[in-house]
Amino acid sequence: MAGRTWTILGAGMLAGAAGVVAMTLGEKAEQAVTGRPNSYVPAHTLERLLGLPPRPDSERLWLNWTMHYGQGIVLGVLRAAMARRGLRGPVWSFMFMNARLLNDQTLENATGVGAPPWTWPRDEQVIDLLHKGVYAFVTGMVADWLVGGSELEVQSHRKWDGAPTSLPQ
Repeated sequence: MAGRTWTILGAGMLAGAAGVVAMTLGEKAEQAVTGRPNSYVPAHTLERLLGLPPRPDSERLWLNWTMHYGQGIVLGVLRAAMARRGLRGPVWSFMFMNARLLNDQTLENATGVGAPPWTWPRDEQVIDLLHKGVYAFVTGMVADWLVGGSELEVQSHRKWDGAPTSLPQ
């Protein structure tokens, strides 16, 4: 059991890191085209969560990166756990994207840093969904691969009613 837990943690962290790097590269490419500036919402969210005094964006780069990459890496563990239980492929990566969005919005709005997404301009909503989609699908692809097992193996461990049985050790 402990070995499986470490496998899921390691695979999830690697998958999450791959996903957040892919998302960040996409964000930088999009910003080069649209001229959209960097967002320091992650930094200010973490600043509030840690009870730190407010500082200008120029002094929060490391805090920004910590929250941006940290959330992606930590949430990758959830996607690896999903893969381990047989929840794999693009449909489950789409479902995982919602977990990522929920995590961001909950933390940002609970701390008073963010605004509800339905109040954002439509172009910002679309951009955020596209970037979170890249994160979710890359994280899912890597998690599915690292956790291992074929789709056929996963399907063979389902009862007649579709409910999973215990997966192989």
